[in-house]
Amino acid sequence: MVQATPFLLVISVALLAPGLSARKCMLTGHWTNDLGSNMTIWYVDEKGDFAGTYNTSVTATKSKIKPSPLLGSENLKNQDSHPTFGFTVNWSFSDPLSSITVFTGQCFVDEEGNEVLKTMWLLRSHVNNIKDDWKATMVGVNVFTRLHSQK
Repeated sequence: MVQATPFLLVISVALLAPGLSARKCMLTGHWTNDLGSNMTIWYVDEKGDFAGTYNTSVTATKSKIKPSPLLGSENLKNQDSHPTFGFTVNWSFSDPLSSITVFTGQCFVDEEGNEVLKTMWLLRSHVNNIKDDWKATMVGVNVFTRLHSQK
């Protein structure tokens, strides 16, 4: 019986592993990132278009932070379990100096079965003249994890 234990363990892992990797990552729902910002994606339609809200936890403005609208698109051409996507956040609290951020990324399911969004972003801030263009764009990365509702 002792010799059968390693064999059964190997067989169990082999049978369970494909089920974990086959889980599809879905964009809809509530997400939080490594900086504490939250976003909600309400829907992804049949064309891959989606909408939601983004509530940042970081800002350089002194204005009160408000949830901002986001619009995006998921690539539906490759229907595997790890879709690519992009979205734009039009910051609703940054007036009069408007700014906008674009995100691009991919949705993954990690080894523990958790959905993760790996993203890169560009934030474009308003500048008053072309000479200040050099300081108008910032770049960064964020990792989002799904927020599960508390019961």
